[in-house]
Amino acid sequence: MHVFDVLVVGGGSAGLAAAVSAARLGARTLLIERGGSLGGTASAALVHSICGLYRLPDSPENPPVLANTGFAAEFASRLTALGGPAGPIRMGRVDVLLQHPTAFARAADAVVKETPNLEIRFHTELLQVSSDFLNATISCRGRTESLSTRTVVDASGDAAATVLGGGESEMAPSERLQRPAFIFAMHGVEPAVLQDDGRLKIARRIATGVQSQVLPKGALGAAFRWSGRGTEAFVTIDLDAPDYDPLDAHCLTRLEMLGRELAGCVADFLQREVTGFSQSFISALPSRIGVRESRRIVGKYRLETHDLETGAQFDDAIALATWPMELRETNRGPRLRYPDNNRPCEIPLRALRARDHGNLFAAGRCIASSHEAQASTRVIGTCLATGEAAGMGAALFALNGECDAAAIRAHREKIKA
Repeated sequence: MHVFDVLVVGGGSAGLAAAVSAARLGARTLLIERGGSLGGTASAALVHSICGLYRLPDSPENPPVLANTGFAAEFASRLTALGGPAGPIRMGRVDVLLQHPTAFARAADAVVKETPNLEIRFHTELLQVSSDFLNATISCRGRTESLSTRTVVDASGDAAATVLGGGESEMAPSERLQRPAFIFAMHGVEPAVLQDDGRLKIARRIATGVQSQVLPKGALGAAFRWSGRGTEAFVTIDLDAPDYDPLDAHCLTRLEMLGRELAGCVADFLQREVTGFSQSFISALPSRIGVRESRRIVGKYRLETHDLETGAQFDDAIALATWPMELRETNRGPRLRYPDNNRPCEIPLRALRARDHGNLFAAGRCIASSHEAQASTRVIGTCLATGEAAGMGAALFALNGECDAAAIRAHREKIKA
């Protein structure tokens, strides 16, 4: 049986940050990921912007300011060195770092390769975990492996490790869950058509196509962004379905197929009807839809809506949440709720720790939070920060039998962007 100090379940942005940060503290760490690359939605779902890296600006003249030092800032610098991102770019009241999914996956590979004490298993899922979260069984294509661990970081996005071990979780009702995104890439798009008011003109043409029943209703709200690479553009469509359940295989299957169908309809329409798209074609489809919300752990503290609205502060703060609450409860676009006076909300270590299991941590979109609060903390920039904190906390607990926010903050300050 293999023995580890920290088991990280899920290799998205939060899991990546957790695994690297735990290993850097000397903990023998295993990261398992069901796909073939790290990054989660940033690579597999083709999410091409990193939100939550920066504080909300107090005025339009103020330059972008990083919200969290440590791994989040470091990884943003790595992406820049690879030529992946553009920006930060100010979009209304927020600053966003545009990135390319291929650059994210490459940067993730690079950082894990240079990290001692860290092992990675791709194409691997958690089958079982004991109720004390000390023993686990993982599987790759029917071949199982048993291991023991001192701590677990649930970065699955769905609180999957928590539930398998009998830990408590919660999920918003179906009608309130944030709707998933389907993102695809197109080549042969003339970049000029996406500049200035070009995207608004495209949206109007699509609306006309829906009204005339040339396009299905699901095409409404399709958003376009030039990738920064030649004639490539990304198209994002929010999906909707009756009785949406991000944990149900039947529902997910329908949505994956619906996304590809809508992508084909939109691409064909653009090629026929819209100037600048006559030579365009779909060049990449996501390997999975971008699920925005699922189960969350029940933690020692639940980050509440009021905390995000007022910019709450905590003695055991380990990260800042700076993105507005981006509610996408329908497929008709986001509703943004900003905090009072643009104040960032501190995220307490207690929200990353399971209420009834001292050696179980959570990171990313399944930390303990309300439905509305999660609409802020789920974004990639914040996930990098909570992942780092969860990984450090898990490593400190595994090596010393205890962890606290002050120690996590001290270790983070040692990492410079």
